[in-house]
Amino acid sequence: PPILKYVEDCKDQGYSARYVGSMVSDVHRTLLYGGIFLYPADKKSTKGKLRVLYEGFPMALITEQAGGTSSTGMYMGKLGRILEVMPEHIHDRCPIIMGGARDVNTVLKLYA
Repeated sequence: PPILKYVEDCKDQGYSARYVGSMVSDVHRTLLYGGIFLYPADKKSTKGKLRVLYEGFPMALITEQAGGTSSTGMYMGKLGRILEVMPEHIHDRCPIIMGGARDVNTVLKLYA
């Protein structure tokens, strides 16, 4: 899968990983120091775990306004922006890839 390949490539290049466990603080750190925030879908949670309306949309808006990029990765059969997801229910979830445009675009190219 593209996300695993990206993470392995980052490890090979000497990048380090940080995970505080709070999306807001992790994205804040990403905006301050650069990098990427990943919370992809997996076999158990095929739509991801973070909720679109109160986690995805607010952080994607802040990230994009700061000059970054936000994406769902491959979700519902296509690559797309988090801000273009159309939730059907209040608690809908989606996968999240956001951060610096260079890093996010590197991940998205792996889906091609």
